[in-house]
Order: sequence, then structure tokens, then C-alpha cells
Amino acid sequence: MKQAAPPDKGWRGSRQGWLDAAYEALIEGGIDAVKIQPLARRLGLSRTSFYWFFGDREALMSALIAEWEARTTAPLVGASTEYAETQSEAMLNVLACFLTGMFDAPLEFAVRSWALQEADIGARTQAADTDRLAALRDMLIRWGHAEQGADVRARTIYLTQIGYISMQAREDLDTRLARIPTYVRIFTGQTPTPREIARFNARVLASADGNPAPG
Repeated sequence: MKQAAPPDKGWRGSRQGWLDAAYEALIEGGIDAVKIQPLARRLGLSRTSFYWFFGDREALMSALIAEWEARTTAPLVGASTEYAETQSEAMLNVLACFLTGMFDAPLEFAVRSWALQEADIGARTQAADTDRLAALRDMLIRWGHAEQGADVRARTIYLTQIGYISMQAREDLDTRLARIPTYVRIFTGQTPTPREIARFNARVLASADGNPAPG
């Protein structure tokens, strides 16, 4: 008799529940903390319930990397193609991705630390870097920059933002917002209008009320 498919929730937990626990463990303790038995204790479940949702720990690791890509690369690429009436506004869309928490900075930091321990994860982060830089470069080319200039500007934008994350830099929000017009001018050669900055600040502050952006 064919075995029924496991329920998505109940006494075994759920696939997303196990993945969320792995996410939290990775951020709190690094990849060495992502082990089945400690995750089971965190969830208050039996170790065997894990296998209803994942074939082994490697399957969980693959799901975790997919989650990282969905929470970092996807929103950044999306922000680079978001509608904008001016180049300054397009750049502000990208910066908002980092400042509103759309780009998961704690997960990015944890995965980059993981990449130092495992070559295959290092390869995934390098591939993500390539995709993200390409998205920023293409955005700048659409706004009229020559290819080489767009490439250098894209690297300046990206390495600045990843530097904030990798260094775990801490600025109060008012300080970070005060620097945004200058960042935009350096990154694009264009000065944002007061109206554009007011809209950007309102967007960031609205997100900070519920979920302050890191870095």
C-alpha cells in the first residue's frame, strides 16, 4: 500500500519550520550550529521527524542556500529594474533594498562566513556576486553610462554595500540617511532632488518602524 504524503504541519513540524530553525541557527552560530539534533531540540520535535521533509542534512543545506539567494540576490536584482523616472531614483531604489531590510544582511554575513569553510558555497557566493554586479551594471548602462564606467560604478556601489555587511558597520539611521545624497552623487554622477530624498527617507523610515534595517 502506498504511504500517504506527510502532512505539512503537525507533530512532525513542517518543512518551513525546519528551514526557519536552520536559518536562525546559521545566523546565531554559523554553519557548525546547523545540525539535525540541535534543530530538533530548538523545535521541540523528534530527530526522526526531520526526515519527513529532508532526505539528509545536505538537502537542508541546499534549501538554506536557495533561501539565501531568494532573500538577497533576488531582491537586489529586482530593485535594479524597479521603475524610476530618473537615474537618481533608480539608485535610491537599490539603496532602499539594503536599508529597508529587503536584502537580508544577517543571512548574507552568515553565508559569506560559511563560504570560507566550504569551497562549493564559496562558488555560489562568487556566482551571486557576478549576477548582482551584472544587474547593477546593466541598470547604469540603461541610464546612459558607457560599459566600462558602468562596470566601475557598479563595483563601487556593490562593494560599498557588501562592505557595510562584512564589516558589520553600525551607523544610526539618521547618519546613514544624511549620507545618502552624497552616495547617490558618487555612484551615478547625479544629485537627487529634495523630493526624491524625501520619498526615499519616508520609505526607509516606514520600514524601520517595524523592522530596522541592519548595517
